[in-house]
Amino acid sequence: MIQKRRSVFLTVFLLMLFVLPISSQCFAVDSLAVLDSYIAGWNSHDATKCADHFAEDIVFYDATVGEPVTGSENAKNEIVKSFMAAVPDLKLERSGDVIIKNNALVWQWTFSGTNTGDWSDGTKATNKSFKISGLTLMKLKDGKIAYSGDYYDAYGFYQQLGLLE
Repeated sequence: MIQKRRSVFLTVFLLMLFVLPISSQCFAVDSLAVLDSYIAGWNSHDATKCADHFAEDIVFYDATVGEPVTGSENAKNEIVKSFMAAVPDLKLERSGDVIIKNNALVWQWTFSGTNTGDWSDGTKATNKSFKISGLTLMKLKDGKIAYSGDYYDAYGFYQQLGLLE
């Protein structure tokens, strides 16, 4: 009887030791693949390819704006298309390590390009180049982005565009 309990204990212990970390590692690898594919969508300058990564009920929050955009179509039109139209040569790069815990990722990025198109809010193109860095908190659900919160220096961004002194 004791031998059987030891065997069961050993089996459970080995499962915890090897299988659970593998499942966590698989989530991390899958999450990183989603993130890299999302970034590639931005860099392809194809709004649909980018927005295909959004959950239908995504909440997209830009801390400098303050009001979240909800829903995949709204995020595609109000955020992705807006940036792609205003900055046709945009480049998004992730930098540093990506922190992955449960269904959340935190990652640093650099966004650069030249503002040659008008912004969706009516602001005219400045024809100025910029390069900003920021941080995003992203939550995934079923392999899709359910939440994206962007935090960056908007004042520095507007200065580079010549919109603020």
